[in-house]
Amino acid sequence: MLTEVRIAGFGGQGIILAASIIGKAAALYENGYATMTQNYGPEARGGASSAQLVISDEPILYPYTTQPDVLIALSQEAFDRFGQEARPGGLIIVEEDLVRVSGLPAATRVLGVCATRLAEELGKRITLNIVTIGFFAAATRLLKRESYEQAIADSVPHSSIALNLAAFAKGWQAAEACVPAHGLTH
Repeated sequence: MLTEVRIAGFGGQGIILAASIIGKAAALYENGYATMTQNYGPEARGGASSAQLVISDEPILYPYTTQPDVLIALSQEAFDRFGQEARPGGLIIVEEDLVRVSGLPAATRVLGVCATRLAEELGKRITLNIVTIGFFAAATRLLKRESYEQAIADSVPHSSIALNLAAFAKGWQAAEACVPAHGLTH
């Protein structure tokens, strides 16, 4: 099993932390392998940001994504830049309040999550990345739910673990509402 994932958006959305948590869940809590590369603009907030993950159950020979199986686009710029790179038949997850989808092959699966709105319901907009991880986790069933939860608890400040786990649960629930129990839609 080799899965390539690209997460892209803008600075301040927690793109790098989200990728780190997914990679940590795979490598530390599933005894798999994961590589992560990142790219971000010089701006602290608002500039383009992306992270690429390769997740496998065997050692990874090439650490860069070539055609992501899953693209998570949290901004229109991210979708416009990376949408065409997704693997044919792959999955694209978009922040539905910020991204308008167009120009994709018919075989591409697209799911929308209102991650920002769900995070705001928790009172902390900054948790939108954790909401997105929850959505990704439930939509793909790539790893066990507990692995993500352990990685989140290990990656955020102790005082915000409960909030972040609640954000993860919100994302998970949102995906279950639009994805059949076996995983990805077709």
